[in-house]
Amino acid sequence: MDALQEQALPENHSAPGQPIDELALTEIKGAILAKLRLAIGKDAGMATKRDWYKAAALALRDRIVHRWLTAEKDNYDAGRKRVYYLSLEFLIGRLFTDALNNMGLLPVFEAALGDLGVDLSDLRKCEPDAALGNGGLGRLAACFMESMATLAIPAIGYGIRYDFGLFRQIIAQGWQQEYPDEWLGFGNPWEFQRSEVVYQVHFGGHVTHVEDKGRERASWHPGETVQAVAYDTPIVGWRGQHVNALRLWSARSPDPLRLDAFNTGDYLGAVAEEARAESICKFLYPNDESAAGRELRLRQEYFFVSASLQDLVKRHLAADGQLRSLAQKAAVQLNDTHPSLAVTELMRILVDLHNFRWDEAWKITVATLSYTNHTLLPEALETWPVELFERLLPRHLEIIYRINAAHLALAEQRCPGDIDFRASVSLIDERSGRRVRMGQLAFVGSHRINGVSAMHSDLMKETVFHDLNHLYPARITNKTNGITFRRWLMLANPKLTGLLRKTCGEAVLDDFSQLQRLEELCGDNSFQQQFRDVKLQNKLALARVIGERLSIKVDPSALFDVQIKRIHEYKRQLLNILETVALYQAIRDEPQRDWVPRVKIFAGKAAASYRTAKLIIKLINDVAEIVNNDPVVAGRLKIVFLANYNVSLAEVIIPAADLSEQISTAGMEASGTGNMKLALNGALTIGTLDGANIEIRDHVGAENIAIFGMEAGDVMVRRRQGLDASDVIRRSPRLSRAISAIESGDFSPGDPARFEAIGHTLRQFDHYMCAADFDSYYEAQRGIDARWQVMPAWTRASILNVARMPWFSSDRTIREYAEDIWHVPVLPTAAAPAQEVQRGASG
Repeated sequence: MDALQEQALPENHSAPGQPIDELALTEIKGAILAKLRLAIGKDAGMATKRDWYKAAALALRDRIVHRWLTAEKDNYDAGRKRVYYLSLEFLIGRLFTDALNNMGLLPVFEAALGDLGVDLSDLRKCEPDAALGNGGLGRLAACFMESMATLAIPAIGYGIRYDFGLFRQIIAQGWQQEYPDEWLGFGNPWEFQRSEVVYQVHFGGHVTHVEDKGRERASWHPGETVQAVAYDTPIVGWRGQHVNALRLWSARSPDPLRLDAFNTGDYLGAVAEEARAESICKFLYPNDESAAGRELRLRQEYFFVSASLQDLVKRHLAADGQLRSLAQKAAVQLNDTHPSLAVTELMRILVDLHNFRWDEAWKITVATLSYTNHTLLPEALETWPVELFERLLPRHLEIIYRINAAHLALAEQRCPGDIDFRASVSLIDERSGRRVRMGQLAFVGSHRINGVSAMHSDLMKETVFHDLNHLYPARITNKTNGITFRRWLMLANPKLTGLLRKTCGEAVLDDFSQLQRLEELCGDNSFQQQFRDVKLQNKLALARVIGERLSIKVDPSALFDVQIKRIHEYKRQLLNILETVALYQAIRDEPQRDWVPRVKIFAGKAAASYRTAKLIIKLINDVAEIVNNDPVVAGRLKIVFLANYNVSLAEVIIPAADLSEQISTAGMEASGTGNMKLALNGALTIGTLDGANIEIRDHVGAENIAIFGMEAGDVMVRRRQGLDASDVIRRSPRLSRAISAIESGDFSPGDPARFEAIGHTLRQFDHYMCAADFDSYYEAQRGIDARWQVMPAWTRASILNVARMPWFSSDRTIREYAEDIWHVPVLPTAAAPAQEVQRGASG
């Protein structure tokens, strides 16, 4: 994990100014030593850093469990409604210091370990990032789980316990290479295997129908059964007052070894069923270019949905005794289209297994489920071939057909004779080889559908769900995303947190609206200097990471220009590197000018099958190789690509950023959360009016953000007019020259034709408007240069970004979900007195 956590650990957030309780200190030391000996089997003199980490984590986990069990009992005794959050991703990152901080035990653990001769910051490096997600979708789910615990909302997150997650990214000669991310290689001290919690998940086979007391009953005879085994991880809320569970499912075969095959010497055949079952939880997002990959993806989605719904139904029946009250006691949130099969699976459970009549089961299903849409990209609104559905989930296809029949009857009522309208809203796309539309299924089967920014929610009504919104006009609502400040300010940026506590008061740790007090000091010279000192320290930490990983020396006083996100054409890393090339050419043309020193920092993974995105990564690295070694530039422009972007790396980059690149094609980014994290840490945003950038501009002030480029409506008009950008490029000598340099091999001398495809796409098919927006973007960047040269004004804008971000807390977002969608009370949690927090070590 190299130098990722060389930053100072946070100060004592939970007990500011309080001395560490000696009884608590002694108790914690004893607990760690006991775990080291009894759970790890080591004496202190023989223990490795990883042994110490596990011992400390287990000692902390014991203290969390007391709070967890208390919260569970209180929830059941009170009969509280519970939220079930279904997500294919939970990018939770490292949990050790996150849990220590939220439990209020970070200072006492740090002191206890110090007395034992162990540095807590060293132990942080021993914990791998949990490889349970890819990017913003999974990180949002993690923030929401933490906020639900903080707000004392009884909740369970459901997902898959991936053995290897997405992948570990290596950059070799500029190319992305993918390797398994063995995050479970040394075990996971945070999870509890619930060996007794096992559900049967079925696939394939056939369906029969029989008459039973005047009703037709369906019986599914599956051809394959996989077992889902539960693993629980506690998620701690702020001050440790409430703890929820993240329940992840692991897949196994009911018969792990066929002894008959083994005894005949067919050793591979003997374990084939187990290997097929376990493939479900091996990797996140298997490559779906092949038929086998597509089938595995659908198997994954049904596997976790079925296990989760069986679990919550069993839980509800144990508490309530009957299922008619399900919607009153359970709120199920579908995080994107991946869990859309919850609609059909809940119907199957109610109708086939619990004998509900269809209409009553449908009312319960719709009242229980709600759906968050995260994208307007058609390819992300999943569709599956009917043939695959019929083979893998035959009963669910029947249910989809019946849902669709009633749904289309309503469409005919609303728009009689309008065949195009019915085709548009149908759950089956008949025009593309007959495919099941999962986004439409989730929409029809949910009582509320929310977008994740104001613009995104409006565009949902106008574009992908236009006709469905006409058919069900009251369902779409907006819930703008948020982030947990406890992770992305307190833990990621302890130096800034210390300054904020000193300036805004200790109350800022519980009430983020106190950040607004910074506005009074945004022009104060003394405070500005302190603020700049904090930023410089964070930039020095990042510069060390860059040096150790890439052997590139960067100047911490330069402008750190950051674009960290999944590599995708709509996020426009290509536009960024085009501008970088043009800037490089301008510096070479006039090396005597007083250029603003700039470090361009990229990080992100491309999907393994996304060839264009991987070629863009190669282009970034090839341009970096030329620019970073050009003596004419003399260090005034540096380019770095940091491999294997994850939560821990983000926690180092974000506090060090001066400029936040949020430059997606207008109308294509649903919200973004990286934009919020960077602004919260004092970075100015350069971006389009896309996603939550609009709301960030409205909160921080148009003068404290740099907006450029076409708006969503302009993009739509241009696409209707055509995507050939030849004229645009000809009218922009700067852009034409940059593209020509890339096309002709200036940055790939060993393979001059390497990037011809990128040049061709920019000229002939500018779908993502990189060419169309280039000049506006380049001028906005020169405006950033001008602002950087007036440092008091830059610092003022940076401070105001921090001061005006409180609205973007995930606590606010979760309150809105609770009030408008889930209809659950948000229970305020009182801050525990300092001494109580420390003594709470014993539970």
